[in-house]
Amino acid sequence: MLDDNQDILDVVKEVLLYEKFEVNITTNSKQFIEIVKAYRPDLVILDHNLNGHKGDDICRKMKASIQSNNIPVILCSAYLDGNPDQLNCGCDAIIAKPFGIEELIDKVNGLIEAESEKSESRKSQKAEPV
Repeated sequence: MLDDNQDILDVVKEVLLYEKFEVNITTNSKQFIEIVKAYRPDLVILDHNLNGHKGDDICRKMKASIQSNNIPVILCSAYLDGNPDQLNCGCDAIIAKPFGIEELIDKVNGLIEAESEKSESRKSQKAEPV
């Protein structure tokens, strides 16, 4: 998860750890793409308004890279206003801050399950003889 607010990072980390997820958090928006490529997470949560960067721009870069384009991305912010640029960045879900714990858990679980199903489908398609 990338956010410039350490308190939010800490709370989300605790919630997701309680749900048995492995969680990495950072405030480093400049090296986030490299961190994602090295770590290969099952899901990414991005704040929209970051110091020096925008979460939707980072999402676009992730989705443009073959190394990270299949990783589900949740974009979250208190400043989401329905701007098409925010919605057209390729993110898989949007959560407006403040968000509830149940909403966060439901979005995370839903996206991870959906990506797992897509991955299994891709594997079975590759395994079938032509």
